[in-house]
Order: sequence, then C-alpha cells, then structure tokens
Amino acid sequence: MAKIISNPKNLQVLHEDNHLIVINKRPGDIVQGDKTGDTPLSEVVKQFIKEKYNKPGNVYLGVPHRLDRPTSGIVVFAKTSKALPRLNKLFAEKEAKKTYWAIVKNRPPKDFDTLTQWLRRNTKQNKSYANNKEVSDSKKAILTYRLIKELDNFFLLEIDLQTGRHHQIRAQLSAIGCPIKGDLKYGFDRSNKDGSIHLHARRLSFIHPVQKEPLEIIAPTPNDPVWNAC
Repeated sequence: MAKIISNPKNLQVLHEDNHLIVINKRPGDIVQGDKTGDTPLSEVVKQFIKEKYNKPGNVYLGVPHRLDRPTSGIVVFAKTSKALPRLNKLFAEKEAKKTYWAIVKNRPPKDFDTLTQWLRRNTKQNKSYANNKEVSDSKKAILTYRLIKELDNFFLLEIDLQTGRHHQIRAQLSAIGCPIKGDLKYGFDRSNKDGSIHLHARRLSFIHPVQKEPLEIIAPTPNDPVWNAC
C-alpha cells in the first residue's frame, strides 16, 4: 500500500475556528520538524491556511501536543497566540480527554482493565520499557483499555489515557503481550507496508480555550482493510 503524506490539497481538517485547527493526521506525517528534514505537518497546515485565506507574510501556528510519526489521528494546532498557552496548559494538566484505538495481535488477559506501570525511557533507542514496579528514572503510566471488537486475526481495543508518557500505549500493551499491529519496535512480528502502526487517536474532548464551550472531535480511521473491518 503506497504511503500517502498530507499536503495542503489533501489535508484532513476535522475542525477549524478562529483560534484552532484540528487535523486527522495520516500515519507517516511528522507533527514537528526533526533530523529527517521531512516537511512537518505544522508547515503543511500553515501553507493550507495561507492559501485558504490568501494570507500575506508568515502564518502563526502553535503546536501544543504531538503524535508519534507512525500513528494516525487527532492533532490540534493553535492559530492564535492567545490560544496556544491555554492549550499548552490544557494538555499539561490533562484536561483534554484522549481516547485511542489500537489493533493488537493477541487477546488481552482481560476484556477490560486499568494498567499501571512505570515507564523508563531509553533515548538512544527511542523506546520506553514498562516495569511493574518503580525503578530509577521511571515515570508512572496509567491507561484503561477495553476490548471493543474481535476481528479474524486481531483485536480492537479502546484506550483512555490518564497519563501522557513517551510511547506509553505501545509500551504498556506490549508488556501485557498485546503488541500493536505493525509495531516492530514493541514486539509485533512484521511491519506494515506503509510503515504505519495500527494506533489511532480516535477522540478528543476538551473545553475550547477561548470560547469556553465543550468540544468533542472524532477522527475517522485510515482507509485500509484492517481498520475498515472495525
């Protein structure tokens, strides 16, 4: 399956107002620039705004949170300098409720469970290791999952995050024997052809930082046979 990267013409906009723009990130899109030098989603969104509104000069865009490159789903950007610090605070203080979907290889030990582990990050490997008790340099990680669908060869889990740690869902699910489809780094046996993993930021709900109204956003899953079966 050919990898499709977002550009200003095919950008999947889920919500836009004066202060925010919310994008359904494709797997493979990188949210902010890194050492690869690939064009980040933040620059694509800036170009989209520039073209849509015929804006002269530079477009303001703030990045209050990120998603791993092989992951898909909801990413929020701030369009104003008023919205950015408020969004930063919202994400830092866990006032945004994040729900993910993950397609995993094995049936989890329970159909519903809360996982509490301590994650230790190895920056050289860009990987986090889950421990059942606190170890040095580890951070407490909590998530709740429930099994919502059984497919022919896989299982669909819905995950609510209570903490936001590096590779948290990937590491915690791998630790209970449920690596995410395509996630070689965390124990799945083969990669997806497009380099994605089957982890999707499905739902995000929060109070709008400027308008103070509740906002709930749901992102359609990527178009591939396994996601479509969900």
